[in-house]
Amino acid sequence: MAVRIQSMTEGKPSRLIFSFALPLMVGNVFQQLYTVVDTMVVGKYLGVSALAALGAADWLNWMMLGIIQGFTQGFGILMAREFGAGEHDRLRDVIGESAVLSALFALLLVGAGQGAALPVLTLLRTPADILPGTLLYLRIMFLGIPIVMAYNLLACILRSLGDGKTPLQAMVVASLTNIVLDILFVMVFQWGIGGAAAATLIAQLVSGLFCLYHIGKLEILRLKRANFRLQGQRTLQLLGLGFPMAFQNCIIGVGGMIVQFVVNTYGVLFIAGFTATNKLYGVLEIAATSYGYAMITYVGQNLGAKQYRRIRQGVRSALVIALGTSVVIAAVMLLLGRVILSWFISGTPEEVAQTMDIAYFYLAVMSTALPVLYVLHVMRSVVQGMGNTALPMASGVVEFVMRTATALRLPGAVGEIGLFFAEPAAWLGADVVLVLSYFFVSRRVLGRDA
Repeated sequence: MAVRIQSMTEGKPSRLIFSFALPLMVGNVFQQLYTVVDTMVVGKYLGVSALAALGAADWLNWMMLGIIQGFTQGFGILMAREFGAGEHDRLRDVIGESAVLSALFALLLVGAGQGAALPVLTLLRTPADILPGTLLYLRIMFLGIPIVMAYNLLACILRSLGDGKTPLQAMVVASLTNIVLDILFVMVFQWGIGGAAAATLIAQLVSGLFCLYHIGKLEILRLKRANFRLQGQRTLQLLGLGFPMAFQNCIIGVGGMIVQFVVNTYGVLFIAGFTATNKLYGVLEIAATSYGYAMITYVGQNLGAKQYRRIRQGVRSALVIALGTSVVIAAVMLLLGRVILSWFISGTPEEVAQTMDIAYFYLAVMSTALPVLYVLHVMRSVVQGMGNTALPMASGVVEFVMRTATALRLPGAVGEIGLFFAEPAAWLGADVVLVLSYFFVSRRVLGRDA
């Protein structure tokens, strides 16, 4: 099947954005099956304690993934701009340099992750009975960082060229691989939580190889050895785009770990309930991240083509589509949340009932605030697509402050349920910064009359 690249500089913005985002949504659905299947197999087959162990790894694992995605998405901004401008020689140079930088950062992150895993888990007061399982899961996942980095870079290359379908196909293949391996490693071979981690990494490797195979078919991406040289000014430009996005995700991850620190003080059942809903977090924002990827590509290509008026038209269209989608997803979760959560929870009737109450209340809070999250993803990606990654980084700092302040203060006033409002508070704080940033950056980059 041929790779389909697409220019987003012509045609109706709403149709382009939605048609680009739709396969990404479907791909993200399959990517979320990694998490959901891991959680279902671990929670149902290994029990509440194993589910809590998986949850205790969430934010540290998310932070590493966020750093990886931050760098690769930052590199993708420049790729989309050069493709939109029709500068294919410069596009190949950008991709080659991005590959070299990604390899270097992957090695650094492997070392940092292995060295930090145990001290961070200890600092977070991870309960002793789940610490070994959490540590094992993280050590395996961190060994696979080069695989995760490679897939994310390859997917960003395809998306920057307007191809959202090949990453979708990669995710379908990888998700099916992950499901089979989860059942084989955990339920048949009885490798426990380590088997779930190994299944995820092997599936990610499959998706990366799938993307690489299809990239190899594109004539405009036939790279030569000279394309893989770091070239001073362009390298600094790539780092200037990627580093703020990676730092933004890192600081958000640190805030999440502080929340986890507080969660860990409420016992294994609370951790398990919190984890069950957190595993649905990715499902809640599936469409949001897809619209975000679409807007980075849309804005980057139109900026390269100097189609400034189309950028503002696209922003309005994206906000309408995103808000409508968030309302639909929120309604589904409020109506069917208990049924969905029951897939992840096992134990005695008392354990199940208590864990379910915790999980559903948290899910209801996040679902109600979902439109706020969708505005965040769209506006952050628009500002990043216009080449400013510093202000979105500032929004990440505000997220950190709001998330940690709520988690540390609100439970003291209203009890443990105060923790559930840390995420909505963080989203709202980021929205304020990002909306103001959009008006500031668009006037400077696009002009007043664009």
